Amino acid sequence: MATSSSIAGNVAPRIRAPARGGFNPAAHGLRGIASMMVFWAHLLGGTAEHIYADHDSYVDLVRGPWNFGVWGVELFFVISGFVILPSVMRYSLREFALRRFFRLYPLFLFFSLVFIAMNAATNAYPAMNTPLAVLGGLTFLNLFTHTEQLTPNAWSLTYEVMFYALAAIGYSLAVRQRSRWGAALVAILSCAFLLRYPIAFFFLAGALVRIAYDAGIRPAPGVARPLEVLLGLVCVYLASLHHLGYSRADMAEPVAWALMATTPAYFYLAIQPDSVSTRLFRSRAIAYLGTVSYSLYLLHPYTYYGFRLLFDRMGWFTQDWLWSMALFFAVTTPVTLALTHVVHKALEIAPYRRFFHQRIYRGAAGGA
Repeated sequence: MATSSSIAGNVAPRIRAPARGGFNPAAHGLRGIASMMVFWAHLLGGTAEHIYADHDSYVDLVRGPWNFGVWGVELFFVISGFVILPSVMRYSLREFALRRFFRLYPLFLFFSLVFIAMNAATNAYPAMNTPLAVLGGLTFLNLFTHTEQLTPNAWSLTYEVMFYALAAIGYSLAVRQRSRWGAALVAILSCAFLLRYPIAFFFLAGALVRIAYDAGIRPAPGVARPLEVLLGLVCVYLASLHHLGYSRADMAEPVAWALMATTPAYFYLAIQPDSVSTRLFRSRAIAYLGTVSYSLYLLHPYTYYGFRLLFDRMGWFTQDWLWSMALFFAVTTPVTLALTHVVHKALEIAPYRRFFHQRIYRGAAGGA
């Protein structure tokens, strides 16, 4: 089997990755924060929909935090745009594809197969129990087959993979092969994808932040931190207002456009070496969450659903929803994090290390 060094030797990149393209503690920490936001949003939103739907006080109370937690997905996309650009520039097209495959697919395949088996046994989602839906999901072509992804949260991976493909192929054609026609074609496809799926803008914004960051473009120190805090608070407020999917209907909402501007602006300030976010997210606990964020992101819908069924059948969701939800969080969170650690080691780290003989994160978080 070919190693990463032999693959990289086949195509020597003409342009090196940016000199500042190393580990960024704020970006890594925000990845962990975003995964916890999505996790807890599902605990709140799921119970609001399925357990306490007739408790108006509970639904009204959690609506804002629920919406805010969902914004973690858009934050994930900005981080992906930021961290992937150096990889696109550093590796040949073939090695980039292999690294992305072993980074994402083993864990994704495991949870997809779990879902396929459960759905085949129960037929709970008949539209996803067809050969076309299964094939579209496993190949990340579900957007084009007009089917759903096969496992909760995996819908976002389809957008990730589309971004990886367009960015890597576009860079290879435009920079390495210097093909004007090929680069123009990828640019047209990218614009069409962006117009059809506006949520993809967050990937582009993250890549633009990376370019500015590596170019050393930084705001004045006297205004950077206050502006970072202000933009962070604005993002929290705006994200709490609506449950946005960035559909065409959503794009009629001014809040959607405002978040598309403020999210990358906050992120740009947050990743600076002397930012408030960098200081906050340097702890080992936050770094660990960043390291296991992908496993947590794909695993937690299953633990949430399992514990929701358990609590419901045991009668632990009582009329006193405050104490019931406190217990639900207190049980589901540590168990999910413990299982996340196991899944991360077995299905996320192991395949990548076995093939490339490297850690996934080779910066400051490598030993988190």
